[in-house]
Amino acid sequence: PMEQTEPIDFPAGGTFTDQGRAVLAGVSAGTLTPGQGAQILAAIGALAKIAELDELERRLANLEARHVAP
Repeated sequence: PMEQTEPIDFPAGGTFTDQGRAVLAGVSAGTLTPGQGAQILAAIGALAKIAELDELERRLANLEARHVAP
């Protein structure tokens, strides 16, 4: 059987933790199946890792820019 799609109301400007809590609330309320919740949480986790890498890259570039030999 195909799972039905259900929009998730993520908090505006929320953190990845807030988004995860919204997914768990959806599973708890029965608007998302546990399988859907697990898939969405995995996607949020992957996005969090990408955001972390972007932040590390930005910080490294800033450090390198400060320590460039004249």
